[in-house]
Amino acid sequence: MLNEYMISENFEKLFNAAKEVRNNAHVPYSKFKVGAAFLTENNSIIAGCNVENAAYPQSQCAEASAIGNLIANGFTKIKEVVVIGSGDLLCSPCGGCRQRLREFATLDVKIHMCNTSGHLKTSTLKELLPDSFGPENL
Repeated sequence: MLNEYMISENFEKLFNAAKEVRNNAHVPYSKFKVGAAFLTENNSIIAGCNVENAAYPQSQCAEASAIGNLIANGFTKIKEVVVIGSGDLLCSPCGGCRQRLREFATLDVKIHMCNTSGHLKTSTLKELLPDSFGPENL
């Protein structure tokens, strides 16, 4: 990776999974490919990409696709996240995906935001979604 220090023990595997699945994104309208990869409770890696639809509100973000894969594969916890977008800037989860992540991740989960060249920034879910509403609020 581009960094001189190790971002996390699993970063490189997560980065590679997100970068690979990003290539499968269905983005005929925006051309903005996104890949996301999660580390699960048993250290498996689950990934997803964005899927656009001609009816824009029906599109699905990469994080939402990965969450569907998480649940479909019998997992319920996200321990670490990598998101890779298009272009030179970092790709952070949108507001809706921050709330989706909140359902399956604790507030201290690290979210690594990247471009295809490598790591750009890491934030915790709490930093990205302060004063959030989660399962424990119900």
